[in-house]
Amino acid sequence: MTTMTDTSNAARFREFKMPDVGEGLTEAEILKWFVQPGDTVTDGQVVCEVETAKAAVELPIPFDGVVHELRFPEGTTVDVGEVIIAVDVAPGSGDEAPAAAAAEPVPAAEPEAEPEPEAPKGRQPVLVGYGVAESSTKRRARKGTEAAPAAVSPAAAAIQGEMNGHGPAAVAEARPLAKPPVRKLAKDLGIDLATVTPTGEGGVVTREDVHAAAQPAPAPAPARTEAPAPAPAAAPVAAAPAGARETRIPVKGVRKAIAQAMVGSAFTAPHVTEFVTVDVTRTMKLVAELKEDKDMAGVRVNPLLIIAKALLVAIKRNPEVNAAWDEVNQEIVLKHYVNLGIAAATPRGLIVPNIKDAHDQTLPQLAASLGELVSTAREGKTSPAAMAGGTVTITNVGVFGVDTGTPILNPGESAILAVGAIKLQPWVHKGKVKARQVTTLALSFDHRLIDGELGSRFLADVAAILEQPKRLITWA
Repeated sequence: MTTMTDTSNAARFREFKMPDVGEGLTEAEILKWFVQPGDTVTDGQVVCEVETAKAAVELPIPFDGVVHELRFPEGTTVDVGEVIIAVDVAPGSGDEAPAAAAAEPVPAAEPEAEPEPEAPKGRQPVLVGYGVAESSTKRRARKGTEAAPAAVSPAAAAIQGEMNGHGPAAVAEARPLAKPPVRKLAKDLGIDLATVTPTGEGGVVTREDVHAAAQPAPAPAPARTEAPAPAPAAAPVAAAPAGARETRIPVKGVRKAIAQAMVGSAFTAPHVTEFVTVDVTRTMKLVAELKEDKDMAGVRVNPLLIIAKALLVAIKRNPEVNAAWDEVNQEIVLKHYVNLGIAAATPRGLIVPNIKDAHDQTLPQLAASLGELVSTAREGKTSPAAMAGGTVTITNVGVFGVDTGTPILNPGESAILAVGAIKLQPWVHKGKVKARQVTTLALSFDHRLIDGELGSRFLADVAAILEQPKRLITWA
C-alpha cells in the first residue's frame, strides 16, 4: 500500500529516459557517465555519452537537481525510453537515502504518473525526438524493479538481474559485479570478468583480481579468450592475454550498422565499377598555388578538395548520376542538390558524413566544410543528422598507399568514387616519357540508375578536370 510519504518522495525525483538520438533507432550503448550519485546537475548539462548504430552523442539533462541514481553502468546497451538516471529535484526535503532505496526497492511509477518534461527549444542539436513519447518507445519486457546504478552493489545487482528476467541467484553468473573503473581495466587488458575470481566484499571483482587474472598461467593451454569490444578511442585494441589464440569482439554499435548496411547494399544494388588512370600533375600544381592564395587562408587545401570540386562539376554536366532508387514506388528520384559524402575511418569504424548542399559552395566554403567534417569525425562527434541524406560519396583509399579498389555504395546513394594514391610515375606527356603525378580513380555505381554510357561519361569528366583543372572554370 502506498503511503503519503512514498508519494512525497516519488514527487522529489525526476527520471530522464534514453531519448531517440538517431532516426528511428531503438537502442544506444552508454559509453561514459560524466556524473555520479550526489553530483549537482543543471538544465542542459551533459551527463553521459552514448553510442548508437550511427554515432556517439552526448546527452544533456533537461532539469536541475542532484543525481540520485544511475540506472545502468557504462557499457550497457539500453532501449530508447528506458530510464537511465534519476535526479532529486528537491534535495534536502526528505530523509530517503539511496542505500535504503537499493536495499528495499519500490516499483517504478507509471509514465503517466511522472510525465517526461519537454526539452528546452534549441537546446539539443544532436538529438532527435528528445524526450520520446511513451507511445513510440520500445521497452524490454521486465520483471521486478528498476535496474542497478553504475556503482553496482550486490543488492542493486540483484535488482538488475530481476529486471532482465533472472532471479537474484543467477545475477553473479550473468554479470560479474565490478565498478566501472575495474570494468575498464579488464577491457583494456582483454580480460573477461566472468573468468575472474572475485575477492571483494559481496563478491565484487577488484582491481587486484583483474591484475591477477592478467598474469600468465604457469602452463597456458590453448584457449578461446572472449573480450568486450574496444573502447571508442584512438588507442588500438589491447593485446590478448598470453596464451590466448583468439579474441572475440562483440559486433554492436557503429560496426554492426556498417556490416548490415554493406551487406544490404552489396546484395540489393547491382554494382558496376569502372576505372581510369589519370595524370594529375596540373592538379597538384594548383593545390600548391592555392595554399599560397590569400583567399584560401585559414582553410586546408589538399588534392581531395579539387577532386570534390571536380566531382560536383561532373554531376552538373551529368545530373542523372545524382539520383536514388525508390523500390517501394518503383521510381527513380533525381536529386537537384548534392549532399557530398566523405568516407571517414574513425576509431568507431567507417562512417560517411556528408556536406549538405555542397553544389552551392564556393571553393573556400567547400574547403572549410571538408576540414570541419574530417575533424569532427576524428573526434567522434559526428551527429546522426550529418550522416543522413547523402547522394554521392568519395572515399580516399590513397591515404593508405592503396592504388585503387572497388568501393561498395553507401545505401540509398547512386555512386561512390574511390581515389587512389597519387604517385610519381613514368607517363607519356607531349610525346615524351616523363615523370608525372598519376592516380587511379574507381567509380562504383548502381546499374539500375546509371547505364554504362552515363557512368563512363561521368568518370571521364572527373578525370578530364583533374588532368586540366582549368575546366573547373570553363565547365562550371
